Amino acid sequence: MNNLTNIAVYCGSSLGRQPVYRQQAEALGLELVRRGINLIYGGGNIGLMGVIANTVLQKGGHVTGVIPHFLNKKEVGNLDVQQLILVDSMHERKQRISELADAFIAMPGGLGTLEEVAEMLTWSQLGLNRKPVGLLNVAGYYDLFLQHFDKMMEEGFMKPVNRKMLVDDPDPAALIEKLLAYQPVAIPKWLQADQT
Repeated sequence: MNNLTNIAVYCGSSLGRQPVYRQQAEALGLELVRRGINLIYGGGNIGLMGVIANTVLQKGGHVTGVIPHFLNKKEVGNLDVQQLILVDSMHERKQRISELADAFIAMPGGLGTLEEVAEMLTWSQLGLNRKPVGLLNVAGYYDLFLQHFDKMMEEGFMKPVNRKMLVDDPDPAALIEKLLAYQPVAIPKWLQADQT
């Protein structure tokens, strides 16, 4: 079992069209607090980011936000969090979040959310990150994305072992259980040689 003290959640700076997205952001926030897990997130106070952070705060949990200076002005950084880390770039934001988190969850979101989860999976594939990565597949939001992973395997662009790096579930509690049970995939030998 993994020790998950801090989970990074990637999600939209919009609420989306369906109320279930907000409901599941709140449910995930409540589950984090219930388990005593700290939230690490992008630092904004809008969209699903704001919903999950404010839910965790209202229930007495701990929240760390990481936001670039330029987005702090646009997205209105959440000044209520216990720790708001201001950085100079998106690259620095992602690096800092990856350092702070023990695992990563992507909720519904847009291009930024996809880019963040894809980068963590790429780092796992390269052996740079051994932390679990999960999708909270709210109302089938990520069904087509998961099908595309299968297509990448079918076409020879992804190895089956690397497909196992991504876990998914529509239920926050069940997803966290999968992250706790996650076993990192073996690092390919050609990468092991480079890291000695």
